[in-house]
Parts: sequence; structure tokens; C-alpha cells
Amino acid sequence: QMQLVESGGGLVRPGGSLHLSCVGRTGMMYTMGWFRQTPGKEREFVAAIRWSSDSPFYGDPAKGRFTIARDIAKNTMYLQMNSLKPEDTAVYYCAGGTAENIRAPNEYNYWGQGTQVTVSS
Repeated sequence: QMQLVESGGGLVRPGGSLHLSCVGRTGMMYTMGWFRQTPGKEREFVAAIRWSSDSPFYGDPAKGRFTIARDIAKNTMYLQMNSLKPEDTAVYYCAGGTAENIRAPNEYNYWGQGTQVTVSS
């Protein structure tokens, strides 16, 4: 079974930045993505990347503010988050799988434990 470990979350002021990392301890999958979730809400698509082709995809909240990237040698995926807003507060999850629909959480097979992002003044 795939092992994914996120890091880089924390407390940041509005307008600030955070850099999240996801390490695949047993490798990476065809599709790797970032999702976020708050209590009582559905898991929301943030960004994803086709690992072999380095093709990025972004959800509406991420466009213009977040950047997804990969490091093949390190089996690591990154999410650079800039211009953070209080609405970005959530647990951010790394996910992997063979998902063709990159926006659908149900099509991802493996998930990390999540890392908390809190945006507050």
C-alpha cells in the first residue's frame, strides 16, 4: 500500500504564504493531488498533477494563488500557497491514484494523514 506523508502546514496571517510537501514513501502514482477539507464540508479539490508528464491542474480556489510542482528524484510533490485567505483554512491532504477524473476524491486510492493550514490575523 502506498504511503503518503504531508508536511508544511501551520498558522499564517492573511496574505502570507505556506509551502506544503508530500513525500511518497513507496513511490508516486499516475495522478497526484491536493485536497482540503473543513468540518461538515465535502473534500474539495485544490490541485493535481500527472506525475510523468508534469501537467498541472487547479481548482477554482487555487487559480492565480497556488502552484503545484513535483520533484521526481525525491518522490515529492509540493504546493506553494500564496496570498492566503481565512477561507483557505482547512486540513490539506495529499492523494494519489490512477484517477482519470482528477477533481473527484473517490477516484484516488491513497491518502496522507493531512496537514493543518490556519489563516488568521
